[in-house]
Amino acid sequence: MTDRLRWGILATGGIAHAFTNDLRLNGFTVQAVGSRTQAAADAFAAEFEIPNAHGSYEALAADPEVDVVYVSTPHPLHASAARLLLEAGKHVLVEKPFTVNAREAQEIADLAAERGLLALEAMWTRYLPHMVRIRELIADGALGEVRTLIVDHTQKLSSDPAHRINALELGGGALLDLGIYPVSFSWDLFGAPVTIESTATFKDTGADAQIANVFGYEGGRIASMLSASDTLGPNTAAVIGTEARIEIDRVWYTPTSFRVIDAEGAVLEEFRSEVTGRGMHFQAEAVERLLAEGNLRGDVLTIDETIAIMGTLDAIREQIGLRYPGE
Repeated sequence: MTDRLRWGILATGGIAHAFTNDLRLNGFTVQAVGSRTQAAADAFAAEFEIPNAHGSYEALAADPEVDVVYVSTPHPLHASAARLLLEAGKHVLVEKPFTVNAREAQEIADLAAERGLLALEAMWTRYLPHMVRIRELIADGALGEVRTLIVDHTQKLSSDPAHRINALELGGGALLDLGIYPVSFSWDLFGAPVTIESTATFKDTGADAQIANVFGYEGGRIASMLSASDTLGPNTAAVIGTEARIEIDRVWYTPTSFRVIDAEGAVLEEFRSEVTGRGMHFQAEAVERLLAEGNLRGDVLTIDETIAIMGTLDAIREQIGLRYPGE
């Protein structure tokens, strides 16, 4: 791709560092950064040799040298940041979860459509090489009829009550930070669940510490998933079909390896990811490709699917009794 878009980065936390580093390593144009303070913007710009540093999100939105902006604020601020940028005429790639709930997601999608702009969820796992290959294998019938997904995303994160992961007012908890990955994977494989069964345990702050979901689908297919912020598990996944299975190694949602194993235990294929950086740039490649094609709805992960996934998360939260301040 010869004509690179000019990227802006909104917010300067850890995920913004990882994404921007991958953009720089893979030849993208990072034109501007915006933070709540000029000092933070200047430091980030100096680290990544970014020309324009803005001390407010409004100034970034108004920058005429920026085409598309990556939003990496805490979850409850995603919708307001995306709205600000879309109203200023910028395309947006919004860190997952896209918003806090389906209502916000629909509002952002409607605004993007009204303005003729792209709004895409930064579910980077969808675009990784091993996931691309897994979709090819399933489409080719290599597993037979796919029946089951078993997947976990479990991490031992900070127990500090003030940490973002434990703060309800920041959208903290296992579901939105970690559970979004298995839920999105199940949607990728099977589409909308017919039944949802969820159970959770909670921290003293009210944030969910551990959440287990079982999704049922037409034809008897099942997805079983566990997410936790206070225990470190295997972080592996298995996609099981009638003729073979795919075992995805740790950490399944990052560039990794997998094996296709038939019903007799023979390894039919081994795949190993080779990426430059962390692999977060593949979603940026998708943004630039979609815009070059004039596709404002997405393909690997459409905006409609993102809204529906947020609806699934809403249904899970209703089952376990989880609400965020301001809802």
